[in-house]
Amino acid sequence: MPSWRDQIMFGLAIALVARIFMPLIPGFFWAMSPAFHLSAWQTFWVDRQWLQALLATVLSATIGTTLAFLFAITISMLLYPGRRWLQLRQRLPILLAIPHAAFAIGFFFLIAPSGWLSRLMVLLSGWVMPPNWVTVQDSYGLSLALALAIKESWFLLWVLFAVLSEQEITKQMTIAQTLGYSRTQVWRTILLPQLLPRMGWPLAAVFAYGLSVVDMAVILGPTNPPTLAVLIWQWLTNPDEKLQAQGSAASLLLLGLLLMMVALVRFVWQQGLLFRCYPMGKRNSEHNSRFPWLHSLFFGVGYAVIFLLLLWSFAGRWFFPAIWPETITLTSWLQTDFAPFQTSLWLGLAVCFLCLPLVLFWLEWGPQRFNAVLYLPLIVPALPLMAGQYSALLHLHLDGSATGLIWSHLLWVLPYMLLTLVGPYRAFDRRIMTTTQALGVSRFMACLRVKWPMLLRPIMAALAIGFAVSIAQYLPTLFAGGGRFDTVTTEAVVLSAGGNRRILAVQALLQILLPLMAFACAAGLPTWLARHRKGLH
Repeated sequence: MPSWRDQIMFGLAIALVARIFMPLIPGFFWAMSPAFHLSAWQTFWVDRQWLQALLATVLSATIGTTLAFLFAITISMLLYPGRRWLQLRQRLPILLAIPHAAFAIGFFFLIAPSGWLSRLMVLLSGWVMPPNWVTVQDSYGLSLALALAIKESWFLLWVLFAVLSEQEITKQMTIAQTLGYSRTQVWRTILLPQLLPRMGWPLAAVFAYGLSVVDMAVILGPTNPPTLAVLIWQWLTNPDEKLQAQGSAASLLLLGLLLMMVALVRFVWQQGLLFRCYPMGKRNSEHNSRFPWLHSLFFGVGYAVIFLLLLWSFAGRWFFPAIWPETITLTSWLQTDFAPFQTSLWLGLAVCFLCLPLVLFWLEWGPQRFNAVLYLPLIVPALPLMAGQYSALLHLHLDGSATGLIWSHLLWVLPYMLLTLVGPYRAFDRRIMTTTQALGVSRFMACLRVKWPMLLRPIMAALAIGFAVSIAQYLPTLFAGGGRFDTVTTEAVVLSAGGNRRILAVQALLQILLPLMAFACAAGLPTWLARHRKGLH
């Protein structure tokens, strides 16, 4: 039977987490109530933009999610298990630290008609003017889909790293290969049937993000009309009540699209299981060298994005078709406003250090069967939740305040930190805690002195990921901040509509620099603190 101290901590964990999620219930009702009137839907249906916007949204989200999954699975099949797989794991945090908006800006610099790829092709084509190609902001959102595929595949690889590190998976791979089966056969017949069901929620999160992404869509997506998410954002922020009701109705449509896609994929998966054939036992020869360059090319895009942002931030005169800038200067850095950088820094630190005790208390004393509820912000389109959050802030008179801004970020940071820590927390040897408590130490002091210090490395990783998530938030900052708080993300999206690529590159680099600093601290600080403690490195 739990002690009275544990019961108090149990209630405290639920109360703290409830303060983040409970205001969403009335807020969602207030925000979506205009959509319950027929007039809102009638106004939406007669709008000439919504059909093309919906088509671009569905195409970009579906193609982006499918390609992201194929990229992640293909790279895993080529490299796991092996030395290059471990090397890839060490390089992945650098790419995960790139926020979505910064990646979209660098990707724009790379594939635009006047971008770096076109400049490289000048060597073969002899162009003197940029080609008349639509490589960005196309009507169907294909460039947005490609950017989403590359960026989200890194997240899916991070999920696969966690799953494939389990001992049972490693044993199955080793046993099957010793029996003479090739790597491809083992993946197709043994690993994929186990991995696909466990990839369901991460894939739903990627698809939900693709449906409601605004910052990347503003930079890379179509413009006339834009994607449905951008339209909804414009309608919800319009002072006209009819357009706000139209935005609420469209938000529910996005939520319905997600539910329909999840149901469709689940149905297809169940039907596929009925017709799945058992393996015949035939061994095939291994072909490990068919695409040895694929993962290098794939990750090279991420490094090329960072390189181009760095190059543009120091560029002076640089006209098409020159491959390199004519001059290098610090003018763009000297003219940059660092106030958004400072706002992002204190906001990210405040959110993470408020969120960490909530996550630790929940994992230690909270009801773990409700973890799926806390993951809802990851798998539900952001716009309906954001509208509910903003409506709650209006009723609580917290819109445009630092308190409201921090609370709005907590809703998105907490699920990521929980997802990062739940695996190491479950894998912790319970016998250590049992021994500590048997010596007369309370459970809280045992956590404070033994368990949490031993979990310092995953705790620091969770802080770094939470900080990166906070830095990347665009809509929560825009809505909850009421335009009073400029961060590197909001500033970069605003500058993307202008023509000064140099200042834009500086803001995008500042947006990347903050998460990189967090990941560097997460990697170095535990090693330094444990330098005199054997076994904690």
